Amino acid sequence: MKKIIPQSIKNVYHLSQAIMANFLYGFPSHRIKIIGVTGTNGKTTTVQMIAKILEENGFKTAVASTINFKLGSEEWVNKTKFTTLSSFAVQKFIKKSVQAGCKYLVLETSSHSLDQYRVWGVKYETAVITNVTREHLDYHKTMKEYRKVKSELFKKANNAIINLDMENPGEFLNISTGKKITYSLKNNKADILAKNISLNPSGTKFSVKNTEINLKLLGEFNIENALAAICVGISEEINMEIIKNSLEKIKLVPGRMENIPNKRKINIIIDYAVTPDSLEKLYQLINHINTSRSKIIAVFGSCGERDRGKRPIMGEIVSKYADYIIVTNEDPYNENPIRVIDEVASGIRNKIEGEKFWKILDRKEAIKKALILSKEGDFVIVTGKGAEETMAVGKKRIPWNDRRIIEEELESLS
Repeated sequence: MKKIIPQSIKNVYHLSQAIMANFLYGFPSHRIKIIGVTGTNGKTTTVQMIAKILEENGFKTAVASTINFKLGSEEWVNKTKFTTLSSFAVQKFIKKSVQAGCKYLVLETSSHSLDQYRVWGVKYETAVITNVTREHLDYHKTMKEYRKVKSELFKKANNAIINLDMENPGEFLNISTGKKITYSLKNNKADILAKNISLNPSGTKFSVKNTEINLKLLGEFNIENALAAICVGISEEINMEIIKNSLEKIKLVPGRMENIPNKRKINIIIDYAVTPDSLEKLYQLINHINTSRSKIIAVFGSCGERDRGKRPIMGEIVSKYADYIIVTNEDPYNENPIRVIDEVASGIRNKIEGEKFWKILDRKEAIKKALILSKEGDFVIVTGKGAEETMAVGKKRIPWNDRRIIEEELESLS
């Protein structure tokens, strides 16, 4: 039987690697302002918003996120499938950011990277948390441990930016020793409070400090992301008018509530949503904007070798909102994809298989089935991959992009 090395022992090795990486690259984080963004959902969008605000204020900015890397005007796709890279890659990127003359680096920081010391030695100017909901329990085992690991980021930073609408925000407020800024959609005690909220199919509107902001991004969750970014802007003494203009210029974040234009006039949306909370919020939003009560057709699955307990929960959530459901393959890694699909499907309620829900292993065929079922005005929601460029099958990384596949299938069906 293969001996399993406890993660705590592995982390001793990771720590030694991180120490070596810091010395090798000369502790570069001490020469740049680093803003770390953590949380279960919304990290990537918040990172993009923060970077846009900093850039609009004239600061040369670097970005390392789930979807992209950026050094000033140079930008490329993150094809690694890691939110936060290894300690050597992190330190190397920080040094490149310094050498490129960047004043800021916005670093998406995962719980795995905190636990495995990948960001050991990184001097964070500001720590931002979006929320903590169920995810990664295959690794962290309990929500208590998951939250504890997230909180490590706040021990490192000079400034803390915390969502008062998340569960038990006090846990993060109490651990932070620096300047604290809070934000909320509903808590009047927050430093930054969204008021006059208006949601519509083309965007969202809200006001902060008597400044009205019109986001082109949909949903209350994107207002939360924007509030986090606004807090960063305020902490860096950026004018509210610049913050407003920056946020209003953002048309989309790839793979996040991304609409796919098409001649058939179907509302095709791709989104990363890989947690029960993110799926619930996504489908609540779709239900809100679907004023004509058109059909909702869902294509989704769940990642292999990850938290199995969330799979039936996700199936049940989608079955509350979707008229038709297609459960399909999604990054199985070394797990049997049929088992993953079956466990997701076990949560589906009020749908008869073969009539209103299907299990289709081939993701391309699943997308094709959804497009065939759809008519003008219907919603086809494809979740789980977002803007990713690969699918993890065993040890291989198969080229894959949901948007590209959807566009190809639309063309073949026209």
